Amino acid sequence: MIQLNLPAFEHQIKQADGKHWIFDVLRKKYLVLTPEEWVRQHFVHYLVNEMQYPRTLIKVEGGLSYNKLSKRSDIVVFDRNGKPWMIIECKAPDIAITESTVRQASMYNATLKANFLVVTNGMRHFLFQTDWLNNTTRVLDAMPPFEN
Repeated sequence: MIQLNLPAFEHQIKQADGKHWIFDVLRKKYLVLTPEEWVRQHFVHYLVNEMQYPRTLIKVEGGLSYNKLSKRSDIVVFDRNGKPWMIIECKAPDIAITESTVRQASMYNATLKANFLVVTNGMRHFLFQTDWLNNTTRVLDAMPPFEN
């Protein structure tokens, strides 16, 4: 796997059944190591180790419903009241983040109504903050600290 524009971490990789697997510290199990999973695991470790987001408030690949379709969110960070605070959409490093990609993630977020949205391919990260009361969104330069 390639080096990402995220801090490195001590990952646990094994080979079985002709595939490479990476250990997910949140779900406490090995997952097939795809390029998207590589990005997702790096971002989870970044949130927990660098940004000090509470591990217990992060959910990986949670289900959500959008336009009567079942979808899976890559990463959701909840606030201390159990409401979605940040949604993170991960793409493989070779997938360009386009306006369409951001729009799709924004539509998912319209269901969750998280304050923050991140779209990343591990190389480039796009961060947005939405004010749902005023129906405005602004681009952020950096990850927000977790609010207690």
